Amino acid sequence: MIGSGWPSVVGLGVMDVFPFSTSVAVGVGANSDSVFGSASATVAHVMPRLAVLLEACVEADPRGIVCSEIVQTSPVGGPSGQQPYANAIVLASTTRGLATADSALRLLDQLQAIEMEFGRDRSREERWGPRPLDLDFLFWGELRLEHPRLLLPHPRLHLRTFVLEPLLQAMQGSAPPRSPDQPEPAAPGRDC
Repeated sequence: MIGSGWPSVVGLGVMDVFPFSTSVAVGVGANSDSVFGSASATVAHVMPRLAVLLEACVEADPRGIVCSEIVQTSPVGGPSGQQPYANAIVLASTTRGLATADSALRLLDQLQAIEMEFGRDRSREERWGPRPLDLDFLFWGELRLEHPRLLLPHPRLHLRTFVLEPLLQAMQGSAPPRSPDQPEPAAPGRDC
């Protein structure tokens, strides 16, 4: 979009430019077991749930919610000896909800509640240490927010290939998320 401050993304099929002004992205990561199994199983399990959450919280168009593939990456920062991370992105390209500080903080609260359900305890963890689930609210359209609990867009988004790779993949239109227990296969090369 001209003047939006976001780069254009070409090769999106029917769209010439990705609709950044109405999109929401959530980074999903894990590198320790959760109540749902391994890190990869946890990420695969939570992605369809995040799609439902985005429909409800930001009025995302369900036809525009996509997931990236799950990628395995080495930990960045934090204590040595950590297991690799399973990372993915859930992206809603079109939202009807108004992007405000209050609505963004409500979404953050919901994301952190899901993390707790999966066994994350922020009060006991080491910074950048192992975690059963890490949900990063990356951006909501052109909303700029500097709040003690949330900075939007995510301040290190542009520095993290483990976020950028799956984000670009999702922006190119991966298949909609599905439950991991559904028998039909996901889109080619996908694990959600």
